[in-house]
Amino acid sequence: MKGERLSEIQILKEIAELLNEGTDLHHMLSEVLRKLLHVTGMKTGWIFLIDDSLKFRLAAYEALPPALRENSCEVMCEGDCWCIDRYNDGRLEKATNIIECKRIEDVIAESRGETNHLTHHATVPLRAGKEKFGLLNIGSPFKTHFSTEELDLLEAVAFQVGTAIKRINLTQREQENALTAERNRLARDLHDSVNQLLFSVSLTARGGKEMVADLEVKETFDYIQDLAQDALSEMRALIWQLRPKGLENGISSALKGYGAMLGLNVSTDVMGVICLPCKVEETLWRIGQEALANCKKHSQQTNVSIQFKIVNNTLVFTIKDQGCGFHYDDQQELPSLGLRSMKDRTELLNGQFDLESAPGKGTKIQITIPV
Repeated sequence: MKGERLSEIQILKEIAELLNEGTDLHHMLSEVLRKLLHVTGMKTGWIFLIDDSLKFRLAAYEALPPALRENSCEVMCEGDCWCIDRYNDGRLEKATNIIECKRIEDVIAESRGETNHLTHHATVPLRAGKEKFGLLNIGSPFKTHFSTEELDLLEAVAFQVGTAIKRINLTQREQENALTAERNRLARDLHDSVNQLLFSVSLTARGGKEMVADLEVKETFDYIQDLAQDALSEMRALIWQLRPKGLENGISSALKGYGAMLGLNVSTDVMGVICLPCKVEETLWRIGQEALANCKKHSQQTNVSIQFKIVNNTLVFTIKDQGCGFHYDDQQELPSLGLRSMKDRTELLNGQFDLESAPGKGTKIQITIPV
């Protein structure tokens, strides 16, 4: 008994050291799972992360049987099961033996491949205090029961993992807040210094023009004033990018205001109501800025329509103009750095970027993002 206790303490110590070093969530979960299987002698495991809207995703797995890995772990990434249902409705509070695994039963019934004699698994919530983050599932071939000692160990590990997830989430939030604060500081500095200097140059040029009679000198002052005004416009746009005033009133209001600053008439249509995560809203803001800037530069007209539509937990964001358009072949690479940047930002959120354009028929950009 004493030796088993020391072994358990050693396992928890090794996993704690691994968790304390981790900063990348998915890498950390994979490493912890691998370490847990190695030290306990279990053969397979997987971790579901479950967000506040009760949507789950397979965040890490180790040594899944072929039937469960088929089609990029399709059977593990969709549908309901005993453990997720009970986690979502609050009945799963501690480490539990799973008598029947619906996902394994399904692949057996459909003859979808080899299960390596895996039929049962234990499940335990990942939590830190009252906060819950997902599930840890562990199993082995021919193993149909987990002892109280094994469940206690899994619960202790799950608590460590939950605490590490909370730490990483808090760190990321602090970094995002620090980045926002730095952007706001830089925006204030630009507004209070460079912006005011450019405004002074413009006023000085206008005053100088009125004080001289020579036509060439007047034209020079006109040129200086035009340069200062152009620089002021660029500076205001930069300040908007650093500190998007109005975003606190929603992305729709912010993009409409940004378009007005560019001299565009932006109409907006919002279908459905949802509170967007900060990262999604920030991405849409940056994509919208780039798209509106392109409209200003290339479309040769000022009317732009923007639509936000929620369909089955998916956000469809559309920006469309009826301008001059351009030749575009969706089999070829996107023709500009700005468009490629929009596509990259979309794909970072597991979204889809679509572009439609033709000469004389305007341009339509559609962003589809799961939310």
